[in-house]
Amino acid sequence: MNTGLKANVMLLIVTMFWGSSYLFMKMGLTDVQEFNLIALRFGLAFILSGIVFHRRLIHADFKTVKYAFWQGTILFLVFAAITFGVKSTSVSNAGFLVSLTVVFVPLLIALRYRKMPENRVIVGVFLALTGIGLLTLTSRFVISSGDLLCILGALMYAIHIVVTGKLTKNVDSLTLGILQLGFAGAWGLVFSALLEQPQLPETADAWVSVLGLSLFCSAFGFIVQTAAQKYTTPTHTGLLFSLEPVFAAWFAFAFAGERLTLQGYAGAGLVLLSVLAAQIDIKKILRKPGFHKSSAESQSNSIAG
Repeated sequence: MNTGLKANVMLLIVTMFWGSSYLFMKMGLTDVQEFNLIALRFGLAFILSGIVFHRRLIHADFKTVKYAFWQGTILFLVFAAITFGVKSTSVSNAGFLVSLTVVFVPLLIALRYRKMPENRVIVGVFLALTGIGLLTLTSRFVISSGDLLCILGALMYAIHIVVTGKLTKNVDSLTLGILQLGFAGAWGLVFSALLEQPQLPETADAWVSVLGLSLFCSAFGFIVQTAAQKYTTPTHTGLLFSLEPVFAAWFAFAFAGERLTLQGYAGAGLVLLSVLAAQIDIKKILRKPGFHKSSAESQSNSIAG
């Protein structure tokens, strides 16, 4: 197995863990309050990542810490919206709606540089809006508060990605990423202390939820993503990450017994198509040297066969 394929396999595993995170959140919220769950998730992830990469943290400069504070603050807002959203919507809906981040990112970049989005992004937005309508609207044309919060979480996550791209240019990205976990967990602890009663999980399901979110979805996911992306292409990364809602729906079906309606499946399919449409540049693929040649060869072979 070559290095690129190994990287793609590891990113696929990360995507699977991220898909499971919505089910873990749903499980944890039966025993732990929202801000408390955020504090435990990112606090434990920060401690584990800090132990593994303690030498990098020791040498972190003020600029990195400052950037990590802002990154951690945005990350906290992202997961505050998603965690509250998951509590009042289905795991499947949450997974598909949060995946809209991929559509929001190019829109935000287009707004930042004051230029029209690419055609593929416009197509993705149209498919996304149609899919959201089918996935979330009731017979009274009302979207639940949980679905709206998940869409807000996707928008905030897109902002986080755009800001990250700007801030990581002049600092150590791995140190920045680890420190942001700590700040996100700290914000969760502050709000939990002010608005809730912070506590450790008291049931086995809650502990499974917290450990799954902190160890696999946050610490492992972040470290492996950072390492693996060096050995694969952005296109492969984006396509693999687009499978996150598919894994979320599978985990919801397998372990929570969730089933979408026919309308819901149609909406979920359109949302997934919107993510792929925004991610794949068909024209660029067609312009690649050798594409037409290989296409002609394959057609010749099929005719010969």
